[in-house]
Amino acid sequence: MSSTETVSVHILEREYTIGVEAGERSSLMAAAKLLDGKMREVRGSNKMAAVDRVAVLAALNLAHELQQLRDECSARDGELSRALGELHRKLDGVLDAPR
Repeated sequence: MSSTETVSVHILEREYTIGVEAGERSSLMAAAKLLDGKMREVRGSNKMAAVDRVAVLAALNLAHELQQLRDECSARDGELSRALGELHRKLDGVLDAPR
């Protein structure tokens, strides 16, 4: 049975209280820090920018970064699969060769 704890995070000078599974607190805090930083970067020096607009643009930037990482991971998986396939073919060739 998992337990939930309440955690307060501060994002762009606002406090949010969130329920999180035990053991995931540090990950949530890191995510909140990342989001806060991204929102501050998007807002820049414009302290009057609408928070909802800043939040959407920050979320879009983070989603774009995530998609780029997924694409890179997928490309690496493809390269690894090709390399493993080639190694299997070579190994099969060595094992099937007459001795």
